[in-house]
Amino acid sequence: MLSFRPTLFVLLLSALLLGSCSGYQKLLKSTDVNKKYEAAIQYYEKGDFFKAGTLLEELIPLLKGRPEAEKAQFYFANTNFRQRNYTLSAYYFRQFADTYPNSPYAEEANFMYAKSQFRDSPEFQLDQTSTFSALEGIQDFLNRYPESKFRPEAENMSRELQTKLENKAFRSARLYYDLRYYQSAVTALAGFQQQFPASAFNEEAAFLKLSAQYDLARESVEEKQRERYLEAIAFYQNFVDTYPKSKNLKDAERMYEDAREQVAKLKPADSTAAN
Repeated sequence: MLSFRPTLFVLLLSALLLGSCSGYQKLLKSTDVNKKYEAAIQYYEKGDFFKAGTLLEELIPLLKGRPEAEKAQFYFANTNFRQRNYTLSAYYFRQFADTYPNSPYAEEANFMYAKSQFRDSPEFQLDQTSTFSALEGIQDFLNRYPESKFRPEAENMSRELQTKLENKAFRSARLYYDLRYYQSAVTALAGFQQQFPASAFNEEAAFLKLSAQYDLARESVEEKQRERYLEAIAFYQNFVDTYPKSKNLKDAERMYEDAREQVAKLKPADSTAAN
């Protein structure tokens, strides 16, 4: 008897599962709209978003003009979100918001549209076009519903996306430095500082800009060195004023002292031309 019980349990479980699947298959073939709708809502509330979504997708065209259509469309959009089909959920939440602008679900649908875009944003190494779209969607939501209960989450999503863009922009700028394209590095790092004035990467960006300018001056032809060392000195002064306790201060001072020595040795370009 002891060896029989597990086998009996497995058989009973299998029978229940087969019965459940059989019932679901019958629902798919059924033409009873009301029965399908009730089952779809029950599946949704139990967290079976695949079955709920499959039934709702079939029902939506059949529910046009009926009061159940609104809820069915909102739930269908959410079944896609719950299954991590974020591109589809964004599309269906936007469609819902456009179709039912006065619905009790409209605010949440607009938020979920933005949240779907947020979830669809790729890793920072990849193209960030969808990240910019997500930021626009979040800002549109915040402008439309300034007192929304979803506002704190929306603001957190916005900050996370901004950090991702900062990360990508900084790493792209730093790549020029790592590849020893110093002039391009100076331009890219300055652009980064201007675009993200409050970024946590700005101290490192300021130091790398100084270092890139210094290396650019060292590797330049003589007639361009003095001007480029002077610019490195200006970058140093701005760096120490802004970050007087930086961990890179000693390296910055070393570059500054050498730049001053080189400027003292080098004649201005005008006097070289006159001679």
